[in-house]
Amino acid sequence: MSAARTFPGLLEAFFTDRLIRQRQASPHTLASYRDTFCLLLAYAQRQLHKAPTDITLADLDTAFLGAFLDYLEVERENSARSRNVRLAAIHSFFRYVALHSPEHSALAQRVLAMPSKRYVRRPVTFLNDAEVTALLAAPDLSRWSGRRDRALLLLAAQTGLRAAELVGLRCEDIVLGPAAYVRCLGKGRKLRNTPLRKDTVAVLRAWLAERKGQPCDTAFPTTSGTQLSHDGLQYLLNKHLAIACCQCPSLANKRVTPHVLRHTLAMDLLHHGVDRSVIALWLGHESVETTAAYLQADMQLKEQALAKTDVADVRARRYKPDDQLLAFLKSL
Repeated sequence: MSAARTFPGLLEAFFTDRLIRQRQASPHTLASYRDTFCLLLAYAQRQLHKAPTDITLADLDTAFLGAFLDYLEVERENSARSRNVRLAAIHSFFRYVALHSPEHSALAQRVLAMPSKRYVRRPVTFLNDAEVTALLAAPDLSRWSGRRDRALLLLAAQTGLRAAELVGLRCEDIVLGPAAYVRCLGKGRKLRNTPLRKDTVAVLRAWLAERKGQPCDTAFPTTSGTQLSHDGLQYLLNKHLAIACCQCPSLANKRVTPHVLRHTLAMDLLHHGVDRSVIALWLGHESVETTAAYLQADMQLKEQALAKTDVADVRARRYKPDDQLLAFLKSL
């Protein structure tokens, strides 16, 4: 067998040829697929006592891959959704294997038949007005980092940008003027512009004046001037949440992530009567059906719908058995 058809050769070609050259996958997709195979190879090295370069495709049968997915859920405590993301990366690789290494097509078909795991779809978490106000008031505006965090959190709550879109913003992406907006390249390589409110414009103008960055510089840098990471964004959010909980105790019962601020913006638009198609365009959703999750989570809209229904004229009456034997049994 040629080196190109071995597992190491196929995996390398999958990244360089399929993902980078043919599909031009985004850095986030490449990172997700890379992490999946790093986890898989580390697991295989422990279980099979082989170096990653010595692993063969025959080693990666459905039984082994199933055990790897169980390991992710049990030992690494990954959710079913995270497990399915890892399985999707493995499926993508074995579709490449089936095309470029036909002698392994039977194995590839068995792996591709492995189903995703079903999971409970819980209502999305979002913040109410009081909680948002408490969070935005938490940063210490006497400090450089506090002014940065206030501008960043206000922008996140008003625009609903994804975490990757927030940390990837450049100074030139924030356009301040009569019709101010923020420009971002979102999921699926969709470039979109999101308008800004006057209060957000004022805060961002002051921050960018203090930032004094070049157009291509990151808009919200770390103290060392580098781009914020996802972990760094969550860290600063957690720091301010701890302070905001003192003013708004209900925040302590919620797990708040940058994506929760995105949900919060969507729910606010929904409460103000904005059409679902406009919300989908605002958030950069692929389909308007994605916004159905917000309808499911909004108890206020459901209560409004219930208030419009007619009250059934049903009188409560006590049940009385129509038979002496039944009456005896009911009395026991």
